[in-house]
Amino acid sequence: MYFWYRFFTYLFYPFAPIYLYFRKIRKKEDSISYREKLSKIEISREEGFLIWFHVASVGEAMSILPLIESCMEEKKINKILLTSITLSSGKILKKRFNQNAKVIHQFLPLDISVWTSKFLEHWKPNLSIFIDSEIWPNLISQISEKKIPLLLINARITKKSFKRWKLIISFAKKIFEKFDLCIVSNKESENFLKILGAKNIKNYGNLKFSNIKNDLNKKLDSDFFNKIKNRKIWCAASTHPTEEILCARSHLKIKESYNNILTIIIPRHIDRIEKIRKELSNLNLKIVLYSKLDQIDINTDILLIDTYGEASIFYNISKYVFVGKSTIKSLIMDSGQNPIEPARLGCKIFHGPNVSNFVEIYEYLRTLGVTKQVNNSNELSISLIEEFKENKGEKSNIKEEIDNYGQNILNNVIEELKKYI
Repeated sequence: MYFWYRFFTYLFYPFAPIYLYFRKIRKKEDSISYREKLSKIEISREEGFLIWFHVASVGEAMSILPLIESCMEEKKINKILLTSITLSSGKILKKRFNQNAKVIHQFLPLDISVWTSKFLEHWKPNLSIFIDSEIWPNLISQISEKKIPLLLINARITKKSFKRWKLIISFAKKIFEKFDLCIVSNKESENFLKILGAKNIKNYGNLKFSNIKNDLNKKLDSDFFNKIKNRKIWCAASTHPTEEILCARSHLKIKESYNNILTIIIPRHIDRIEKIRKELSNLNLKIVLYSKLDQIDINTDILLIDTYGEASIFYNISKYVFVGKSTIKSLIMDSGQNPIEPARLGCKIFHGPNVSNFVEIYEYLRTLGVTKQVNNSNELSISLIEEFKENKGEKSNIKEEIDNYGQNILNNVIEELKKYI
């Protein structure tokens, strides 16, 4: 199977620049990602110990920020290379570490042997760490051939992806056995990885529970705060198609009881912003985009967030959060988004019936009494009205418990990493 994978990636090689060019036209790539995904590297590799983290998207990028900050303090590490795939994750990582000379970001080249080989020859990482479920066979094989320690951190294998791997089980075992260590995020992934051939597996919990220091007031200027301080506020995060409408209908129902209600919607993919705005406007709601915050006033119904990486600001001012990708039946096998961040900030979490990707996390939060399942817009609106009526606010004791739980997970992961540094 690996022969055929390499063969087809080799056939794709001459067409890859064209493929990336069309992605660039569609604004899924920019000039930097276009070049770097073709392994055109313009950053020099300095001397010293280089640790390399690879993430795919925004969620994975955010999950390892505490780990990166810990590595920044480690004197034995001279450079930290961060690679990602999506433009949004690249923007967040660059923004976060732009002023730190120890951290470098670039986009990962396509998994074509000539480019992955060039990438490894240039950077010569002393330690390679893949996050979550990023598996690139050509790259992983070359890392193994060069005898570079290879770790899979916060590993997560969903039922959907496990079923796919089982269809090519012999190929899967040849790939997963190359990892020197797999630190999994849940028990299900631990069981799946054993079947798929991973050898050294450890389970300390989900690294996304670990905390980072955020300046939560950095965007809340006095003018904006004065406009919203007397309003009832709730937030819908990581929403997918149809869920924005569900939230808008909940808003209308809540408005019958609380005329000063403000709903904040943070779509999972901001390239849908204009479509969402039009859909919600059809319900006679007044919509304001976050990029045009000066337009917000007492009559604004919905604040629609059209930027990445600032969700914690809105969790902090709302304290009631509906987490999306949980009400869509067509996504039932790949459902749910991570509720840890709002829970850690003391928010009450609402979610739909489908959360297959984060079952263990929701089970843990349920024991803390901070989650509630809702099945439709009516149940969501009724639940929020009850919360506003009782004025429960944030749960500071829950914040402390989650912080301690997350810090223990982070400490264990750091100790494992130190064995390879």
